[in-house]
Amino acid sequence: MPVQPRPGDPAITPELVADHGISEHEYGLILDILGREPTYTELGVFSAMWSEHCGYKNSRPLLRKLPTKAPWVLQGPGENAGVIDVGDGLAVAFKIESHNHPSAVEPYQGAATGVGGILRDVFTMGARPIACLNSLRFGEIDGPEGDRVRYLVAGVVKGIGDYGNCVGIPTVGGEVYFDAAYEGNPLVNAMAIGLMKKEELIRGVASGVGNPIMAVGSKTGRDGIHGATFASAELTEESEAKRPMVQVGDPFTEKMLLEASLELIRSGHIVGIQDMGAAGLVSSSTEMAARGGTGVEIEITRVPVRETGMTPYEILLSETQERMLVVAHDGREEDVRAILGRWDLDAETIGYVTDTGRYVIRENGAVVVDIPGEPLVDACPTYTREGIESSEVVEARAFDPSTLKLKPEEADPTWTLRRLLDSPTVASKRWVYEQYDSTVRTNTVVGPGSDAAVVRLRGTNRAIAATVDCNSRYVYLNPYRGGQIAVAEAARNLVCSGALPRAVTDNLNFGNPLKPEVYYQLSESLRGIGEACTVLETPVTGGNVSLYNENPRGAIYPTPTIGMVGVIDDLAHVTTSSFRQAGDAIVLLGRNTAELGGSEYLKTIHGRVAGDAPALDLPGEQKLQRALLAMIHASRVTSAHDTAEGGLAVALVESAIADPAAPLGVEVDLDDDLPVNALLFGEAQSRVVVSCGEDQLDALLEMAAEHGVPARRIGTVGAPFGTVVIRTHGGSIEAAAAELAEIYESAIPRRMEGSVADVETSLESVVQNGME
Repeated sequence: MPVQPRPGDPAITPELVADHGISEHEYGLILDILGREPTYTELGVFSAMWSEHCGYKNSRPLLRKLPTKAPWVLQGPGENAGVIDVGDGLAVAFKIESHNHPSAVEPYQGAATGVGGILRDVFTMGARPIACLNSLRFGEIDGPEGDRVRYLVAGVVKGIGDYGNCVGIPTVGGEVYFDAAYEGNPLVNAMAIGLMKKEELIRGVASGVGNPIMAVGSKTGRDGIHGATFASAELTEESEAKRPMVQVGDPFTEKMLLEASLELIRSGHIVGIQDMGAAGLVSSSTEMAARGGTGVEIEITRVPVRETGMTPYEILLSETQERMLVVAHDGREEDVRAILGRWDLDAETIGYVTDTGRYVIRENGAVVVDIPGEPLVDACPTYTREGIESSEVVEARAFDPSTLKLKPEEADPTWTLRRLLDSPTVASKRWVYEQYDSTVRTNTVVGPGSDAAVVRLRGTNRAIAATVDCNSRYVYLNPYRGGQIAVAEAARNLVCSGALPRAVTDNLNFGNPLKPEVYYQLSESLRGIGEACTVLETPVTGGNVSLYNENPRGAIYPTPTIGMVGVIDDLAHVTTSSFRQAGDAIVLLGRNTAELGGSEYLKTIHGRVAGDAPALDLPGEQKLQRALLAMIHASRVTSAHDTAEGGLAVALVESAIADPAAPLGVEVDLDDDLPVNALLFGEAQSRVVVSCGEDQLDALLEMAAEHGVPARRIGTVGAPFGTVVIRTHGGSIEAAAAELAEIYESAIPRRMEGSVADVETSLESVVQNGME
């Protein structure tokens, strides 16, 4: 039956094609594929599947260069989530995805549905979700748009907390950055991890000619229509009008869908299952068919809807949440319905698998879509563009921090330390993570606040560790090295927690790839990520590309967020960042340098994002990580903490005040012949602060030497409520540990509860109280 335009559908015009994000060249390809003009519904299908969000048209050629294979990788890119073998017959599924644009216009629902979507990606693989993490980026709370930033922060955090808490999945870790580069375009990246037996792995495939296709879960509504296309365009002044493109979540239905889906998978009644996420029914049905090398035929009027008068276009492109597409074994529909019914969910047969390789949609028998399936999924046009580094970045990177004119107040390094601890990017994120339930299901061994989260694998003596990491200033100043550092820091954080790093899921947040300077950032950072993953043996198992993160003021900082999972073979090896015992030795692994480029010090104290990203020696980094892991396995180490934003001084204080109710003092002597600001606050890579008992010190230093890793004792842990003393040849830090803890813990609450004008006043009040 030939395809006919539906009565009432708009005529296909160049303006309509452009509104769907399809270029003239791409429209020409569509005409060649179809041999005719598309219908309005077919145009919507191509628009969604050939969007950047679904088709990866500007990133796919670059992604192919990433390492994706290892003996422990059971499922790499191309499925709902990556899966790795973690031993004892168990496997872990994990993935990270963005919900940036929705969160910019509707922060609560945008963030909540981001959590819901990533959970479904994990449990459609057959894994029960056991943990969530997130990476969040906002504008400056202290900036001129502080009120807007507060609104976004509050909405996003509440959305994440409410959804995860209601479903009953602990949020165990994450990161939060604040920078003017994200004003108007916040980043909300959600990561989920699930656990399964290896034999329970299932894939989203439509196979078996004649097998029924069933829509499961919530009824389809008009929320989220063209969400994938919305996510593949820049935010503008008119983006607020696109609130209807933001999905609305229902975590209680999600919980029932989770349980029903896992029961379905284990029942043997189904062939494949897939989340109806970005691009809804279109993407799930076409991708499942592509994996199976089959075709599908769907009668659109059989799709359960919750609104009257919905057109095929709306039903296909809706991104209503809490829905799954299931391919059942022929004759098992009633078994599927029975399982769904036990969870108060609907399951409706809407079509069947064919051997035609075509994507066919009917409305009351009339064909409204008839497209070859392969071009929709595997033949999205891709582009390799010319990348040119921005002259603005070249100029910023050329800055020599050694020429910096210091402020008079910096004569006292304690003044500088206080302001770094008060910086929202460095400060405690307790205000954020206390709104999340981090211990539900009782498997959380280490929750938010340490270098990485640790979750036990129930029934074994093993655990997994997970983290999300990216210093976007480094990537902005040096995309190649910044990409390497993002991977290295993630792996370092896992090792500090006692875990062997195993695999990566990445969320590539960038601006408009049509701009040469943005494409340069994307291509160079991926080159760096690929090299670091190869050296550190952490293949990429999947992820998400989120481009067009721009608003009228320009692009965000390039932010390739790295989600990484590692394995802890013995719970006795779990290590945290906090100093434990007065009298323990403090040891620095790694070498201090004079580097200040891209540092939090330059940004917070001098208002500059400049200089080169810190140097990184990947083989040296690998040696450091192997040495630290050997020390932990030999029970030589009491605590371990990566040095990152704020440098060595901040790392020492963070380890000392990890328990703000009883912060510990420290006494440290640094004899390095370096400028004081660089020594204390520079962010040289491949450094870890560890503590150990005096009886373990010699053995620890000997192990470091055996691995070729620089190591030296730099101080001693002091008594609770003591003084933090860090001496250098050019000046010393001295302050009460309780005062520093109060600054660190209160920085974000004071900003969220006060006004921009109150911030400096409130800090001075905290400092004054600490001195009295």
